[in-house]
Amino acid sequence: MQIPNGATIAVADGAKLSLFRNSGNEGHPRLTELPVHSIDTHNKSGGVGHSSSAANPDDRQVDEDAFAAGAAELLNSQAMTGKIGDVIIIAAPRTLGELRKHYHTKLKQGLLAEIAKDLTGQSSDDILKAIAAA
Repeated sequence: MQIPNGATIAVADGAKLSLFRNSGNEGHPRLTELPVHSIDTHNKSGGVGHSSSAANPDDRQVDEDAFAAGAAELLNSQAMTGKIGDVIIIAAPRTLGELRKHYHTKLKQGLLAEIAKDLTGQSSDDILKAIAAA
């Protein structure tokens, strides 16, 4: 898969979001890391269907779902304000499923691809290889 110049690549799991921009061209992409503002994790409705109590081990999953909802909100906001256009989202499979629940129409319009793979903390070369293989 080719990555257009200026495309945003979002790499996420249930606790971390990294954003990159292709500062190269389609033939020779080069990922430049972008700053990520804090993610609002107060949206516990992201974990609808999960019970939650201090003694319940599902609290971790509720927190991860809330993080995914907050990450989607950040991406939605950037898509609606024109800060991002073309976007590729790479996320751990469960996180990707949760992100999808929260996509705004504007984000969906710019979505080039989704890759269900946990690449958080991986090098930009590994990220580029996963995109090329998609």
